[in-house]
Amino acid sequence: MRIFDTTLRDGEQTPGVTVTPEQKIQVAAKLDELGIDAIEAGFPIVSQGEMHAIKSIAKQGLKAEICGLARTIEADIDAALRCDLKYVHTFIATSDIHMQYKLKMNRDQVLAKAIKAVEYAKKHGLQVEFSAEDATRSDRAFLLKVFNAVKEAGADRLDIPDTVGYATPHYVADLVREVSDSTRLPVSVHCHDDFGLAVANSISGINAGAACAHVTINGLGERAGNASLEEFVMALQCLYQKTHGIKTELLYETSKFVSNTMGIIVQPNKAIIGENAFGHESGIHTHGVLSNPLTYEPISPELVGRKRWLQAGKHAGAHGIRAMLEEFGIKPTDDQLKIIVEKQKNIADKGKAITTADLLSISGEVMGNSQFEEKFKLYDFHILTGMNLIPTAVVRLNADGKDFIASEIGVGPVDAALKAIQKISGEMANIKIREYRLDSISGGSDALAEVTVKVEDKNGNVVSARKAGEDVVVASVQAMMDAINKVLLRKVLYSR
Repeated sequence: MRIFDTTLRDGEQTPGVTVTPEQKIQVAAKLDELGIDAIEAGFPIVSQGEMHAIKSIAKQGLKAEICGLARTIEADIDAALRCDLKYVHTFIATSDIHMQYKLKMNRDQVLAKAIKAVEYAKKHGLQVEFSAEDATRSDRAFLLKVFNAVKEAGADRLDIPDTVGYATPHYVADLVREVSDSTRLPVSVHCHDDFGLAVANSISGINAGAACAHVTINGLGERAGNASLEEFVMALQCLYQKTHGIKTELLYETSKFVSNTMGIIVQPNKAIIGENAFGHESGIHTHGVLSNPLTYEPISPELVGRKRWLQAGKHAGAHGIRAMLEEFGIKPTDDQLKIIVEKQKNIADKGKAITTADLLSISGEVMGNSQFEEKFKLYDFHILTGMNLIPTAVVRLNADGKDFIASEIGVGPVDAALKAIQKISGEMANIKIREYRLDSISGGSDALAEVTVKVEDKNGNVVSARKAGEDVVVASVQAMMDAINKVLLRKVLYSR
């Protein structure tokens, strides 16, 4: 099974997303490391920056095939050639609605244009994948006529795009079989998610004989997006026993990298790579998972580069809370545990999410435990920021009895301050910020801000902390310090 990733082309067409040439190169390297077979690096004709990025990616010596998108226009194909590409994905619409209202062309004109473009690309030594845009809403007889004509013109592959996500799995399977039987060429499917069927349609296409699926990381793409690579690959692997070249243990890391680079947050409840995909709060679920993970997890989180995590809250039970505390070496008695569970439920009943720091603080109060003493202490910090200044932070901390000072720049004062703290924490607590959330808990310009941070250590363990205050930067720094101290508490336990 071949995986064609179009994160850098269709994914970048997500409303509000744009990436620099340098970022495109970084994402391409990540996709190649993941094991993608073909990377659609972009649409060369759209800008000089796009051409520069695609040409640079083509020169990286990646294992994946590098492809560029082109309309059935010689200038577009020439732009792909100037990027030193050996593979072009050329397209023209074949549905009556597109031909009449967008192209202003009749069927004969579209057919001629498709043939001419494929012949031109082949004449210049390119591998050609031909897409009939809006194929699933095209007249079947005309669609097959176009596909067979471009085959005779030299096309190497055919692509069936469900451009507006209108098809059903049954329809996609039937269409794939007919196109494959008629042309005898390798067929790809390119499915959009307007009705939430992109992954199901892609799987149906593969099971009907398609050789390849066009997908994107995190399901990025125009409107509702494209078929999600993570969901598609894992469903085919686990539910249909299909083989592929994706290193699944890198899925989560790649997802986070693309999310951060393109500025599109992944919804927490997204399958496979959403933050909550392997999180458990319910007492019934937690008890089951602790006894045997298969009770409430269809796959091991480690298979996709994740770790299971438990969440305190009003649905949590004693088994889950005990397991969370034992991760930090905290072993309350049954009576103490009962009080801890009730106290955290009381907070949750007020509409508050219980962070790791909250739970440990409650436990410290109930148990009178001295091991909660901070190892990492903030003395002071200063921020320099302004309209024409690069935000710069200087922080002074004490760690294990030693004083440290560090400065960092960032995209804003909070970013600079948190980077400076991470710089000092370094070896003591090697962490990544997985989530930063800012909420206003009162109105007006002097509103109280509530900051929640979620950090992850090098072993994939997640710790969360929350602080509130009138100053967003101060609250952010305090929350970060609290989270690091809880990471250090866990590290002390496991280093014994």
